[in-house]
Amino acid sequence: MLIHILGSGAGGGFPQWNCNCHNCQGVRTGTIKAAARTQSSIAISANGEDWVLFNASPDIRAQLESFPALQPGRTIRDTAIRAILLVDAQIDHTTGLLLLREHTAPWDVYCTRAVHDDLTSGYPIFNILGHFRGVNWHEILTDESSFFIPGIEGLVFTAVPLKSEAPPYSPHRHNTVPGDNIGVRIENTASGKNLFYAPGLGSMEPHILPYMQEADCLLVDGTLWQNNEMVEAGISNKLGSEMGHLDQSGKGGIIDIMSDLGKPRKILIHINNTNPILVDDSPERQALNEAGIEVSHDGMQIEL
Repeated sequence: MLIHILGSGAGGGFPQWNCNCHNCQGVRTGTIKAAARTQSSIAISANGEDWVLFNASPDIRAQLESFPALQPGRTIRDTAIRAILLVDAQIDHTTGLLLLREHTAPWDVYCTRAVHDDLTSGYPIFNILGHFRGVNWHEILTDESSFFIPGIEGLVFTAVPLKSEAPPYSPHRHNTVPGDNIGVRIENTASGKNLFYAPGLGSMEPHILPYMQEADCLLVDGTLWQNNEMVEAGISNKLGSEMGHLDQSGKGGIIDIMSDLGKPRKILIHINNTNPILVDDSPERQALNEAGIEVSHDGMQIEL
């Protein structure tokens, strides 16, 4: 199974266009040791030819240009993306659908009913795409049942409901329902190896732990180092927990959770521009290194 990190940043990317925080200023001026990042998205394949796109970020065009495997090469209009899977209805995970409107057939899009409802009402991207080639919606159930995606041979998918936060345009905002946010277990049927992907993780519920324990690789929420990070930076009055993200350094945070897991390779994704782990030589990055936790970057390739 091949996993390619198209984008590793949180909403707004890094540097964010209107942000002058220590990190954003530093990466622009070259005064910190850090790499720019586009907004969170990955692609997965079992054969290197047929790919599932997980989330369609606003940076999708640049991301596709950066990864030759997804570029046209077979017919006059072409893509190696066979389907798109959305883990939530957030702007940073769905806006790229509009930039893919030139597709020559309706896109096969997999998402939960809660996400579908948000994308046909408060943020009606699916309705807009109906004026182009449209969308073939495939409902992802929230009962943790496994499913296959036609054209993607050798991979089986399992959606895992997560408690995070619904977008501001959702009627479920601050009152989430199953399916507003999911993690996905992707297993290679030939090798039995599996990835657990969860770019948004607001709390560690009991049903999630077995998926993390049994994974060969974890690619999970790395948004914030500390819960009040954006407050301390003078950027927002919201805590990470209020935005649906579990911090890394707090008690019961990502580091605590991952420290008890012996089997998987541990990687963080969806990293906010304020997070000090973006700085390669920061004490926070060193703490992750000592805990055996990696920080994803755009272009990172993982093979299981």
